Amino acid sequence: MSTVLIVEDSLAQREMITDLLKASGLKVTHAGDGVEALEAIQQAPPDLVVLDIVMPRMNGYELCRRLKSDPKTQNVPVVMCSSKGEEFDRYWGMKQGADAYIAKPFQPTELVGTVKQLLRG
Repeated sequence: MSTVLIVEDSLAQREMITDLLKASGLKVTHAGDGVEALEAIQQAPPDLVVLDIVMPRMNGYELCRRLKSDPKTQNVPVVMCSSKGEEFDRYWGMKQGADAYIAKPFQPTELVGTVKQLLRG
């Protein structure tokens, strides 16, 4: 069973994404911001990361850059999932190394489909 780390500071969003991914047969772990996520990833690297952008302490862009520049985590797929839905935000997210970018609000099938596709490689 694949493990997905959800990095999201909004409890409501985190719970909604958790329920969606668990219902599709995935194991889910959480972090409330980028700093917490780095600690969790060092202890148990996930198979994929779903990442918000606007968070306290360390934003999603910074976390994505760090994950993609570290040989231990550079192959872990990152899905940015943010309310920042402008074309520039999407461009900047992909430039940081994200494997996919989903704007909130999103269709549940879009998120689950993207996650499953990236996990299949």
